[in-house]
Amino acid sequence: MTGHNTEDAKPLFQRLPKSIVPTHYDLTIQPNLDKFKFNGDVNIHLKVQEPTSSIVLYAAELEVDNAKVKSTSKDEQEGKIEYDKEGERITVNFDKKLETGDYELALKFVGEINNRMRGFYRNKYTTPDGSEVRYGASTQFEPADCRRAFPCWDEPNFKATFDITLITPKNLRAISNMPIKSENEYADDKEWKITKFDRTPIMSTYLVAYVVGEYDYVETKDSNGVSMRVYTSVGKKEHGQFALDTAAKVLPFYADYFDVKYPIAKADQIAISDFAMGAMENWGLITYRETALLIDPKFSSMDTRQRVAIVVAHELAHQWFGNLVTMDWWTDLWLNEGFATWIEYLAVDKCYPEFDIWTQFVADTFARFLIPDALKSSHPIEVPIGHPAEIDEIFDAISYSKGSSVIRMLHDYIGDDAFRKGLHNYLTEYTYKNTITENLWSHLAKASNKPVNEVMSSWTLQM
Repeated sequence: MTGHNTEDAKPLFQRLPKSIVPTHYDLTIQPNLDKFKFNGDVNIHLKVQEPTSSIVLYAAELEVDNAKVKSTSKDEQEGKIEYDKEGERITVNFDKKLETGDYELALKFVGEINNRMRGFYRNKYTTPDGSEVRYGASTQFEPADCRRAFPCWDEPNFKATFDITLITPKNLRAISNMPIKSENEYADDKEWKITKFDRTPIMSTYLVAYVVGEYDYVETKDSNGVSMRVYTSVGKKEHGQFALDTAAKVLPFYADYFDVKYPIAKADQIAISDFAMGAMENWGLITYRETALLIDPKFSSMDTRQRVAIVVAHELAHQWFGNLVTMDWWTDLWLNEGFATWIEYLAVDKCYPEFDIWTQFVADTFARFLIPDALKSSHPIEVPIGHPAEIDEIFDAISYSKGSSVIRMLHDYIGDDAFRKGLHNYLTEYTYKNTITENLWSHLAKASNKPVNEVMSSWTLQM
């Protein structure tokens, strides 16, 4: 949606309390692609900061049972689950109060591999000879759909680490954010395997990703030694070569520009046959619509190559700006998207100067927001977000195009040296943390000795 109407009635919504904070998830998922169901269990490490007899977390379209909580002293008690379907939450109630300290919450659950391209969903594809239709499964969690895949604290400022395990048929690839730690035969069925992945960095739930299906890939390493793959449908791996080459150029450019190392051992990209968005910046496993990632090397036009390069550069920018440092709440989403939309041009211009990409910024980006911004239904760049139902409304040209245009203006105002210094200091201070727009303005103001906050507030807080 491109409009924002603050008069729309929304159900009363309150964010989860900070009295209980997750620190780690140990997640196991077993999909059944014949029945489009999945089984899962998750052990969530918690810090209880105030005595309580209940735990509230998000879960939507899941059947959750067998809830248990265990303290560090190994005391264990079962909980009773109360569902709030409208609020997409469950409350686990306990007879004995949980005192402050560290706990582990264990939940078992069942869910549907849906066909709505959100949460954990199925994607349909045909075999290379076109003779058979088959299914894979992939995730799309931004902005608030991780709760459809497993119970969690599904808000961006509840960051944690994740150990992910997938139990899948042996003939299918199992892919997630991190490199594979181990792969072994599943004891209950020799036709299945258990794939365990390395522990993730501290990150938000919306960045978790896993994919199951038949895929080919091309691979390389960038100049900093980061392993890279582009996964494609079987028989199309050569169509991923340009995106792979682009990523191998862009990722080191960002590491140098920010002067902050890319923190994961791999940077994979995968083309999903059914995908609602252009792409999604899941940390270490970026998912794409096929047309946004793959090109036919024999017949692709210059325009197609430019479009793929721009999208790849956009998503890789998020690996720092959004993933490493994340907005505290969706109100500051514009900064994630506006910044990535600006710096994608900077990266592509550096890596492909023959594209002369900056000459297209006005037509392709700046001009895109002028018409919606002239409407009464427009909104400021920075929009207060209350209910999660409002989040999708700000994924629009104002967030992306107008946001990137004012970032470009700011870069030119303070100069590249001050801009890079401020970015480096901002990313360094808030590594693995959450932040708000004003924190970036403060670092850029300090680096440039210019009144960045005062200048930018007039552009971002009013129409």
